[in-house]
Amino acid sequence: MKFSTTEENYLKAVYYLQGQHGNVSTNALAARLQSKPASITDMMKKLSNKKLLNYKPYYGFSLTTDGKKVALSVIRKHRLWEFFLAEKLNIGWDEVHGIAEELEHVSSKKLIDKLDAFLDYPAFDPHGDPIPDKLGKMQKSNKIPLTNLKLSTPAKVISISNPKPNVVEILKEKKITVGTLVEVKRVFDFDHSLQVKIAASKTETISKQLANMIFVSDVDV
Repeated sequence: MKFSTTEENYLKAVYYLQGQHGNVSTNALAARLQSKPASITDMMKKLSNKKLLNYKPYYGFSLTTDGKKVALSVIRKHRLWEFFLAEKLNIGWDEVHGIAEELEHVSSKKLIDKLDAFLDYPAFDPHGDPIPDKLGKMQKSNKIPLTNLKLSTPAKVISISNPKPNVVEILKEKKITVGTLVEVKRVFDFDHSLQVKIAASKTETISKQLANMIFVSDVDV
């Protein structure tokens, strides 16, 4: 069965929100998709009628087994395209997300399976997020937010959770990107900002808000 771009975007959004909060409310989905609650309600009814969503009054929405399959298929395509764009076309990690948002709606299963094989079945995308295989299974990621990294522990940046222009701007100013080696030297009591050693050279102070967007994995250096 084929689904519209809008339907796929809704199912993907429900998948992400469900993973964070359990059942998903209309208001939470409206905020994520920047849409009006009335429009959300109409689409939720449509997806429920297609047996892609469960709905309980006062408890919100959750994906059915079929709805989860569709959401994971879209996520798989998105992350495979991100990997292709970054690794084969050398497009920056901060640019691939927007392009993959368009490519993720390609419906050809044969094309995506060929793309997966061509890329040698990557397990993670350029942001460090796991790529579902054709059965929807994913490897567990060992990434943690920078705020959870122990002091004086070398780590590598593997993911930025919110690569919007204003976030990218400050990251570039501080010379932090995917692959950068970092080490938290101090956490300030006043505002929980972090003093971070970057690429074994300079030290920068970054806000807790920004640090929560930066995901790292331990490395041996």
